[in-house]
Formats: sequence, structure tokens, C-alpha cells
Amino acid sequence: DNMKTSILIQETTFEKIKKKINENKDKIIIFTSENDDLNRKILEKQAINILLLNQAKRKDKQKQRNSGLNQVLAKIAKKKNITIGINLDEIIESKGKSRSLILARIKQNIKLCNKNKVAMKFIVLKDKNKRNSHNLKALATVLGMPNSMFKDF
Repeated sequence: DNMKTSILIQETTFEKIKKKINENKDKIIIFTSENDDLNRKILEKQAINILLLNQAKRKDKQKQRNSGLNQVLAKIAKKKNITIGINLDEIIESKGKSRSLILARIKQNIKLCNKNKVAMKFIVLKDKNKRNSHNLKALATVLGMPNSMFKDF
């Protein structure tokens, strides 16, 4: 499986995304968008491997963290064997209050994924943010991720 290359799809329309997915069936497909409705539609209707959830641009609701994931999405991900991606670049490049909000949302997603037995994985888009697996394991542990949830570190 490690020999497979991955492709990041960031199109904003369902049709374009579907076309890109069909063109890249031989690859590990990572999909990401800032649109939660689109994320859900892709999760439900398309064959992707990883849904990468970005946190940096989100605004939390008053009583609840807006983490891009909920019970319904977690169940779909579980059923379709889709891994939830954590954007490592965002963690590394954020500071102060913004970083603590991002981490709080990620922790919330980890709890949800753990409860629903959904795998999670750190995704690094920028080479300069690559970390070794030892550091990633440490971070995952701090964030409350049990070992069983780690995906190929």
C-alpha cells in the first residue's frame, strides 16, 4: 500500500471532484474543501481514501466547536472505510489562541473517531512541515489518540 502515490483533490464543484476521482482510481485519494456540505456529499457518494479536515478558517459556534466532523459523518466514514485526515501544516503554522482552537477541534474529532472506530492520519502538504514518526506519535498521544487509531506512522 505504501507504494501507491496519493493525490490531493481540492476542487469546489461535485462534478469536477467526481472527474478527478475517476481519473485517479489507482492513487490514494485525499479530498479536502472548506465547504462542509460538499465534504459530506463527497464522503457519502464518492470513493475517497482520506477526508482532510482543515481547521484554521473555521468559526466555532457559541456552545460547540465547529470541527467539520459529527456523529453522522463519522458513521459514514466508518462504513466506507475512509480515514479522517488531520492537517499537520495548520498545527505547525498556527500560534497562540488560533493554535489552541485548532487543537481543541482536532481533539474533538479524535474523540468522535475513536468512539466510531474511524482511522485518523496526519497529512502534511508542505515538505518543510514533515516530521518523523516518533514526533507524530508523541503529538497524537498528547491529542488523546489511542495507538489503535494511528494509520501508517
